[in-house]
Amino acid sequence: MKKIAIYGGGGFAREVAWLVQSCNRDSTESYQVCCFVDDDASKHGTILNEIPVLGINTAFSRFPDALMVSGVGSPRAREATISRAAKNGFSFATIIHPNVEYSEQWNEFGEGTVICAGNILTVNITVGRHVQINIDCTIGHDAILDDYTTLAPGVHVSGWVHFGKRVYVGTGANIINGTEENPLVIADDVVIGAGACVTKSVTEAGVTVVGVPAKVLNR
Repeated sequence: MKKIAIYGGGGFAREVAWLVQSCNRDSTESYQVCCFVDDDASKHGTILNEIPVLGINTAFSRFPDALMVSGVGSPRAREATISRAAKNGFSFATIIHPNVEYSEQWNEFGEGTVICAGNILTVNITVGRHVQINIDCTIGHDAILDDYTTLAPGVHVSGWVHFGKRVYVGTGANIINGTEENPLVIADDVVIGAGACVTKSVTEAGVTVVGVPAKVLNR
């Protein structure tokens, strides 16, 4: 049985725990969530959905063979906490819910990535490290999701879309397809607002875009 430690103690961390437990239904491997890891010392020693909450040092000393996944939704915060986990000795698991539809032969998934229930990923998709794809998203051919990108629930990504690092895509957003010669590119650290429809590349890093069609709201 593989032990899984989940970094975070919020709502998405609890959903990741459910995701890990759901993998036991159809997987040839067994998983057990051994703990949540929280940086808030006031929560250490508490119980969350029947799972203990520990500090990172205690978690590694008690479960040195556990693999870590992140339950932190913010891309920047996730990057910082994953760096902390790595420095404390943790290795990382990739967790994909058993009812996700995807090509096992023609897609690539980086370590630490979490893909929740109800997603469809077609072919020739590259998913980086510690990416989070929340429930009921669709991702088309030749898409690239670089490290720490987050798709909130119900996001639809068409083919030939390339996300940079730490992109956050809000609930229900739609990204229209690019082409092989001219993929639609989303720069690093861009935030795409909930319900937005992105019809062209967003080349300026760190901006927020909203609306239909999506336009820059702020920098």
